[in-house]
Amino acid sequence: MTGRGARRRPGPSGGSGPRWLPYAFLAPALLLYGGFLLFPLGRAVQFSFFEWDGLGASTFVGFDNYIEIARNGQLRDAFAHALVLIVFFAIIPLAIGLVLAAILTRSNVRGLGFFRTVIFLPQVIAMVVVAVTWRQIYAPDGPLNQFLRAIGLGGLTRAWLGDYTWTLPAVGLIGTWVSTGLVTVLLMAGMSRVPRELYEAARLDGAGAAREFFAITLPSVRGEITVALTLTIVAALKTFDLVYVTTRGGPGTSTTVPSYEVYRRAFELGEVGAAAAVGVVLTVIVFAINAVVNMIGEKR
Repeated sequence: MTGRGARRRPGPSGGSGPRWLPYAFLAPALLLYGGFLLFPLGRAVQFSFFEWDGLGASTFVGFDNYIEIARNGQLRDAFAHALVLIVFFAIIPLAIGLVLAAILTRSNVRGLGFFRTVIFLPQVIAMVVVAVTWRQIYAPDGPLNQFLRAIGLGGLTRAWLGDYTWTLPAVGLIGTWVSTGLVTVLLMAGMSRVPRELYEAARLDGAGAAREFFAITLPSVRGEITVALTLTIVAALKTFDLVYVTTRGGPGTSTTVPSYEVYRRAFELGEVGAAAAVGVVLTVIVFAINAVVNMIGEKR
């Protein structure tokens, strides 16, 4: 109905107002978001289609930089290493965190706040400090090898960050140590909201501790699991400082990761376009994996 007698559609708060008004309120935030995130991302995509050293003239090469990623074995290995790190940064901490959170939440432990602080402590330490500390632990004459010799396992000692087989798992275990606290605290927050009546009803039905965990606890923290996996997977895929300080991608190329390749190609080799292409592909992979994780987490 049009004309003088037409009624105006009520606004979000129940009053009347133009439809563009909510977008006007959102405009400042959208401008900041676009200026500080979308615009640099768009420029990175633009650079990825050029061969450029960062200083001189650039040459348009189309998709050659992306084709090089598929052809270059070192770059493929870097992405494979990042996928391996997901196991150490996300999967293992999730398994450990579920057990720790269940124990700490269900048991009457004195000083629970202290335990939470200690578990979460690796998250508040700068990753560079963490990397330097663990580099000393992994040193040939470091505490780890000294401990192995002290308990009669000297045959297992090695240069942990100089061994082609063990370097990547050694770096990954640092990620496990860092991520476990975050995952545990998130899961504890979720488990603390589960009504006790559910567990009491399960016990009356004869359910044991394992059945209670899989039937009540695990489904109740689906949201927290999704958040934990999202944060830790992103951390695994974009890790740079840990690899740079501990191994610099070595020995050889056994611990190279995409973020390190972006740095190396842009600032050491002067291949800004190729570095931008690696960064764009990494962004797409991060988005795709986390989209899948969130879809699975939200699916009932």
